[in-house]
Amino acid sequence: MGCVTITLEYMQRSCLSLAITEMARFHPKTAKIDTHTCPFVQNTTTLTQYTGEFDWNEKTQGLILSSFFWGYVINNVPAGLLAERWGVKWVLGISIFTSTCTTLIIPIVSRTFGSWGLICLRILMGLAQGCLYPALIVLMSNWSSANERGRLGAIIFTGGYLGNFLSMAISGLIISYLGWTGVFYIFGGIGIAWLIIWVIFYHNTPLEHPFISEDERNHITTTSGKTCYKDLPPIPWIPILKSVPVWGLLISLVGHTWGFLTINTDLPKYMKNILHVSVEENGVISGLPYIGMWLFSIVSGWVIDFMIAKFRWDASLVRKLCITVASVGPAVGIIAASYSGCDKTLATVFFVFGMTMMGAYIPGSKAITLDISPNYTGIVMALIGSVGGISGIVTPYLIGVLTPNSTLLEWRLIFWISFAVLIVTNTAFLIMGTANAQWWNDPDKVRNYFKRKEQNSQE
Repeated sequence: MGCVTITLEYMQRSCLSLAITEMARFHPKTAKIDTHTCPFVQNTTTLTQYTGEFDWNEKTQGLILSSFFWGYVINNVPAGLLAERWGVKWVLGISIFTSTCTTLIIPIVSRTFGSWGLICLRILMGLAQGCLYPALIVLMSNWSSANERGRLGAIIFTGGYLGNFLSMAISGLIISYLGWTGVFYIFGGIGIAWLIIWVIFYHNTPLEHPFISEDERNHITTTSGKTCYKDLPPIPWIPILKSVPVWGLLISLVGHTWGFLTINTDLPKYMKNILHVSVEENGVISGLPYIGMWLFSIVSGWVIDFMIAKFRWDASLVRKLCITVASVGPAVGIIAASYSGCDKTLATVFFVFGMTMMGAYIPGSKAITLDISPNYTGIVMALIGSVGGISGIVTPYLIGVLTPNSTLLEWRLIFWISFAVLIVTNTAFLIMGTANAQWWNDPDKVRNYFKRKEQNSQE
């Protein structure tokens, strides 16, 4: 249920990345010919403008693509609190409903109110999907045993990769037959169907679920390490905010999000404006990296659980190894792709290789969030997601500003920036990160902490 939900919401959020290449006209800022620009036809020395319904330059497109995260970063912490207190079912149900409605009306709003109308709509979608990761991490803490977190985390959260693949691959075909508006109507319709299924079949905890066996119910509740929300003391905000492992995860997510969104929001633009592929081919090529990420993430989840359970490897070492692979691999892959010139086959191979390696991030990072605090995992994930989502605001807009002419040299600079961000943030995580449960996860220690604070204030 969690996997399909995240797949759907990623389809709805990501389809604009490809659709916008057909919605907007392409206008180089200058008529100067860059000798590194790939020709439309061999030995051609003239630039061609792409036709589109909307007169949006690269900067405006970057603003539109980044606006989703303006709303996304706001709602992570409130969503984490609501998911813990009210349960995942209705928090995610409202998220699916709102995201679906905004998807359905994108064509009408874009044509009626232009770029600023679309920006406002994407902000609303971001607010709705800000619930996604905090709610799903609570879902996982309610339904997973400690030794299953790598696998279950991979199954659930790799739905994002699957959603990106389906969004790109299907969108290219839909646009070629139905035009760009068809993308939003079809993905919105799928959202309505899934919302009905979600409301009927999902239940918040094993204790509430009517269809599982008593043995399974007891197994999950006794091995998850999670205390009932009603039995927890108040949230220890100050210790959480001062926690070095939390900051290590936060920095890691900033780097991961930066590298991921460089590809997620702008690879279709790179493939069209630099390598000049057709919309059908663009959809398939832009979707291929996510198949690699999806498969590698699931395999990584099984492998790290096996290492920890069978060979007794230290959990911190295994998680750090996964996240390092997920940082260094993409950093090398995108740089190699940028030096592939106009060879779209070679560029595709390097993009797919790099982003496949990024698939190791989910079983490493999502599991380590549960490792350090199964009781407050929703709050921790919300805090990390809020700050990490800032990359989503900066990256698409920065790419729009730095690629006014969409030349190969401009894009190469973008990829070098992503390389530096990925390497630096991963180094910080290796120093600061751990998979050990933190003291503020223990309800008794938290109660003692608050008692000491109260005694000190009285003195």
